[in-house]
Amino acid sequence: MAFLPITKEEMIARGWDCADIVLVTGDSYVDHPSFGIAIISRVLEACGWRVCILPQPQHINDFDRFGRPTLGFFVSGGNIDSMVAHYTAARRRRSDDAYTAGGKSGSRPDRATVVYSRQIRELYPDVPIVIGGLEASLRRFAHYDYWDNTVHPSILLESRADILIYGMGENAVMEIARRLSEGEPVDSITDIRGTCVTVPVKEYTPRPCAECPSFEQVKNPDEGGLRQYAVACRIQQDEQDAVRGKTVIQRHGDRMLIQNPPMPPLDTEQLDWVYELPYERNYHPSYEKLGGVPGIEEVKFSITHNRGCFGACNFCSLAFHQGRQITCRSADSVVREAEKLINMPDFKGYIHDVGGPTANFRHPSCEGQKTRGLCKGKKCLAPDVCPALKADHREYLALLRRLRKLPGVKKVFIRSGIRFDYLMADNNEEFFRELVQHHISGQLKVAPEHCSAPVLAAMGKPAINTYKKFQKRFYELTKSVGKKQYLVPYLMSSHPGSTIKDAINLAVFLKEEGLRPEQVQDFYPTPGTVSTCMFYTGLDPYTLKPIYVPRTPAEKAAQRALLQYFRPENRETVLRALRQAGRTDLIGTGSRCLVPPPTNPKPTAKKNASHSRRNRNGQAKKNR
Repeated sequence: MAFLPITKEEMIARGWDCADIVLVTGDSYVDHPSFGIAIISRVLEACGWRVCILPQPQHINDFDRFGRPTLGFFVSGGNIDSMVAHYTAARRRRSDDAYTAGGKSGSRPDRATVVYSRQIRELYPDVPIVIGGLEASLRRFAHYDYWDNTVHPSILLESRADILIYGMGENAVMEIARRLSEGEPVDSITDIRGTCVTVPVKEYTPRPCAECPSFEQVKNPDEGGLRQYAVACRIQQDEQDAVRGKTVIQRHGDRMLIQNPPMPPLDTEQLDWVYELPYERNYHPSYEKLGGVPGIEEVKFSITHNRGCFGACNFCSLAFHQGRQITCRSADSVVREAEKLINMPDFKGYIHDVGGPTANFRHPSCEGQKTRGLCKGKKCLAPDVCPALKADHREYLALLRRLRKLPGVKKVFIRSGIRFDYLMADNNEEFFRELVQHHISGQLKVAPEHCSAPVLAAMGKPAINTYKKFQKRFYELTKSVGKKQYLVPYLMSSHPGSTIKDAINLAVFLKEEGLRPEQVQDFYPTPGTVSTCMFYTGLDPYTLKPIYVPRTPAEKAAQRALLQYFRPENRETVLRALRQAGRTDLIGTGSRCLVPPPTNPKPTAKKNASHSRRNRNGQAKKNR
């Protein structure tokens, strides 16, 4: 069987009496390079270690399925944070889970990385435990937990694991496995880039570093504690750079959390190797009877060509996890993967995506990024495009042209999202024209997010005028090629900085542009983002100035409803919000109005009284 073992029987069938490494995951097992656990497992297998996978353990005894591993347990909560997988932005429990066989929620615990690691520690007190993946990476420092509405310590301490790998972990995981296999004690493996460890404060040797305010300082919800949390956030974000990033430390009681500098991103040759490992590109056959794993559907015939994102929106965790440095695969490697897709029995001729965190990035934002890293506290695209940025789509366009010409390929789509501001910064319109002509399946998803300048500034997004120019040109080009294609804008409500006035302005903008969004994303304060810091502290971590934060369920509901003002079920909420904001000029039947006035005026007091008497008399007769 080409899939790695998930049962003891499958392990024995390979002729193994035990595993070197057991990879534990909160997801069902999908052997596809869009799933982190699949990449790590194939990387370790290629290095010669015996790797078994334990997907979604349900009981402490499950961790004994393969016996004691010779090197250790490597634990991940799954492709996304387990709390995000379980709860909506309104903290309501989800009923579905795209990363679980059968698609139903409930097969992983809340805070899966912590639960799994503690159970392993109880069963095997002296076996090394390494945690990684998105959940661990974004919770590596003391962090605000939206679901508990409190500050948690580093997940490394909560989980009782030995080492935490943050970011994209291929090189770190190989180095840890190598040193463990050579007999090095796990508590002496403290110097690998891209990892966090803890040591007793009394044993910590001072070194050049950036020190964050301690857990004890940032966990206090008073004015001083909130300010210290914001200071810590900025330090952590600024040092997330593989070129110039420093060691970062944060004291947690009698232990010191040490984050070593980021691991340099994989270069082109390394990325080619990783993505050309022998993935099955499907879920484990044992899930067939459950209907498979829904999460594979969107990515099964997609190709990742890059990593990193210098867009670095404040609400997005990608920059803090993958980093802002762009690295990409060679065109030859991407073409070879496409040829594998073509030969799959259920391939219908459509490559669903050739993308990554941002599809149209294939170069560093500027030459200086290679030698000095990215600028501290500055963004490449917002609020304006940096003069040093080089927008160039030629290489990406050449890659897409090669894929389009492959025998058996009918269409090559781009679905993972493009940065329209980067696109507009490119003076050569060739890519834009071919994007419109060849690579859109009727709709192109883009993310203006808002229209209000203060909100966009808080988000780290460009001004709305850039989107308007892009939108205008998109429809001009679409018309010129004789197609009916549409933009689907992603919009976000209740982001820090957004007042009811801003939400109303966005509703007016949508009406003026003829946009009726079917989906609206409420801001979700997930660990590790600048926007979450703003939400918790009420401060901009880069200025330490106060920022407005919508907090009450009523205001959040109003901001969301305003973005879908046209829905009948939102009418009363929109009316109430407009009245409270003094914008009754938007209530009526005029072309600028958002909602019509109430059709049934309130009854007079006299009518109410008469109505009440009839009700009382009728009730009395009924009771008799």
